[in-house]
Amino acid sequence: MLCEDGRMALIPLCCSLSMAAHLSPSSPFLRHDNSAPSAAVFAFRASWSADDWLLAGAGSPFGEREIDAALFPSIKSVGNDTTAAVNGAFLRSFKKVLDTSRLQAEVHAAVAGKKQIVFTGHSSGGSIAVLAAIWFLEQRLNFEGRGGQVDPFCVTFGSPLVGDGVFVHALQRENWARCFLHFVTAADIIPRCLLAPLSSSKDELEAILRFLCPKPLLFSPNTVMSAPVTFYRNVLGHALSVSNHQACLLMGCTNPLLEVLTGFVKLTPYRPLGAYVLCSRDGRLLCLRNSNSILHMLFYLFQDVPGADVEEVAHGSLEAHRLYEAMTGDHLNAQNIVSVDSSDSIPLSFTNGFDDKAQPVKTLWKDLDLSLEARLCLRAAAEWEKQRLRNQAKIDDNYSKIKEALNFLGDYRATCEVRGLGYYDTFKLQKDVEDFNANVKRLELAGLWDEIVEMLSRYELPDGFEGRQEWVKLGTQYRWLVEPLDIANYYRHSKNEDTGPYMVKGRPRRYRYTQRWLEHAERSPAGSCTESCFWASVEELCIDTGDGKPFLEVRSRVVELEREVLRWVTKGSLGRDVFVSESTFARWWVTLPRQHRAESCIARFVNGEDITYLDLEDVLPMAKTSHTNKITCVSADKTLRILRP
Repeated sequence: MLCEDGRMALIPLCCSLSMAAHLSPSSPFLRHDNSAPSAAVFAFRASWSADDWLLAGAGSPFGEREIDAALFPSIKSVGNDTTAAVNGAFLRSFKKVLDTSRLQAEVHAAVAGKKQIVFTGHSSGGSIAVLAAIWFLEQRLNFEGRGGQVDPFCVTFGSPLVGDGVFVHALQRENWARCFLHFVTAADIIPRCLLAPLSSSKDELEAILRFLCPKPLLFSPNTVMSAPVTFYRNVLGHALSVSNHQACLLMGCTNPLLEVLTGFVKLTPYRPLGAYVLCSRDGRLLCLRNSNSILHMLFYLFQDVPGADVEEVAHGSLEAHRLYEAMTGDHLNAQNIVSVDSSDSIPLSFTNGFDDKAQPVKTLWKDLDLSLEARLCLRAAAEWEKQRLRNQAKIDDNYSKIKEALNFLGDYRATCEVRGLGYYDTFKLQKDVEDFNANVKRLELAGLWDEIVEMLSRYELPDGFEGRQEWVKLGTQYRWLVEPLDIANYYRHSKNEDTGPYMVKGRPRRYRYTQRWLEHAERSPAGSCTESCFWASVEELCIDTGDGKPFLEVRSRVVELEREVLRWVTKGSLGRDVFVSESTFARWWVTLPRQHRAESCIARFVNGEDITYLDLEDVLPMAKTSHTNKITCVSADKTLRILRP
C-alpha cells in the first residue's frame, strides 16, 4: 500500500502540512496542490480544547455516539443492523467543518481537476481527516468529473482512535480500509488516550492539550504540566485491560468471570482502522493491518521501559507527540518498513522455526524485546483472521449445495403452476409427495443459512463476506423462493395464534439478513425489499377481514399492499402464480368492495393478462429494461414474464 500510486512520496509532505495547519487558526484546513504526483492535499487543524475531544452529555465515559447515518449510510453492520459508534466530539467538529467551510466546494473542484484526493492531519486533526475521507468515499459518486477517479488516501500522524468495532468492520466490508494509513510512535500517548475513559480526567486532558498546543497559539507560553504521571498510568492501565480482554476473546476463553468483569469495568469501544506504521523506540518501522494486532501493539510498545523514571517516561510520552516530522523524514522508506501481520512471522521461541530467509524477521522481533505474552496475543490475532477465512471456505463449499436445492425448488414451483393452484397454496396444502420433498429441502436450506447467520452475528466470517455479490444474489434468490414456504408453514400450523403475526414474531433472522444485504447493495431504503413477505401480509389481511373488521379499518393496509404488488411485479420479484384464481390472494381480493376493486392499481393483473415466457441467463439486468407499454416480471427461477396491458 505504501508504494502504490506515489503515496510514499506524499507522506513527508502530508506530515509537514499537518503541522503547518496548527498555525492557521483562521481556517479549519489547509489545501495544497501537488504536481508530482498530481494530488490535492487537505490538511486538518487539530483542536487543543478538551471539549473537542470528549462530547459532554454523551452518556459514556469514552464519549462515543452513533454515527450520523444520513452522512455515513454505509458505516454499519448490515446483517446485524447495528449502527457504528464514533467519537462524538470529532464527529461534531467534522460536521462543523463540512457546514461552515469551503471543504465541499474545494473537494469538488479538485475532483473535477482529476487530482487524487488526500486527507491528512496530526493529532485530532487526523481524526477529522479520517471522517472526511469516509465522507468522500460515501459521496464521490455524486461528484462531477468522477470518471476514472482513484480512491482517496488518508494519512494521519499521532491521531487518536475514531470509531468502534462496527466502524472498522464496515470499512473493511466496503474495501475502504485500504485507503487509511496511520503513523504512531512507540512512546506517543495521544493515539492511545481514548483507550481510557477521559470523562474522569478531563482537567488533566485540558492541561495536556494546552501543553502540546503549538506555542504561538497559547495564551500562556509557560503552561506547566502538573500531573502527566497520573494521566500516563490511567491510559497505560486501560490499554492493558483492553488488550488482555481482546486476547481472551480471540483465544476462546470460556471463563464466565470474563463476562462478569466486563459488566463492572467499562472498556473502550474504539478500535484501530486501516494500516498502521508503528515506530519502535529504536526507530524500527512495523506495518500492521490487522486491527486486533494493532490494538495489542499499541499497548505492548507503550509499556514502561524497565528501570526508567516514571515521571520522565510520562513527560516523554507527551514530547513524542511532536516528533512525527523527524520520523517521516529520517526513517521513512519502503525498505525499512517490515510487515508483521502474518502469524508465521511471529516467533514464540527464538531457538528454532526460522529458515535463513526469515532471519531478518527473527532479528527484528528479538530486538523489539516483546514478552512471550505479547507475541502470544499477536499470534492469536493473526490466527483469528485465518480462522475466519477457514470459516468462509467452509461456507463457500456449501454454495453449490444451496444452489442445487434452490434449483430443485424452482422446478417444484414450475410443477405447482402447471397444477393450477400456485406455489404458495400448493405447498401450504401439503397433499402430495412433491410437497413433502419440497418441505425437506426447505428445512435443509434453513440449516445451511442459519449457520451463516450465526457466524455473521458473532463476526466469525471475514468482514467483506456480506458485500460479495454472488452471496447477495444467492441470498435474494433464496429469500424469494423459500420465505413464501416458511410463511405457508407458519400459517398452516396456525403459529400466529400462539406466537403472533409472522412479520412481528415469526420471521427468521436468515431472511432479515439476506434482505438487508440486497438493500445495502442497491443502496435502497431499509425495509424496501420485503417482497418475499407478501404472503404474510395477505394472511394477516385475510384474518382481519374474515373476523368482520370493516373495510375502512383495513383500507390503508390494502391500498399499501396493492401499491407494493404493482412495484414488485414491475421490479420482477413477484411471480404470476400470485394471481391464479384459486390462490389465497385472489380469493381474498375478490371479497373486497366492488368499487375498490374497480379502482385498484392491480385490477388488470388479477383479471388475467396475456403472458409470454423467455428464459434468461441473467435475469436482473434485463428486468430493469422495462418500457412504458409493458411490465417485465422475473421470477426466482429465471423466467422473464412480460405482462402487456
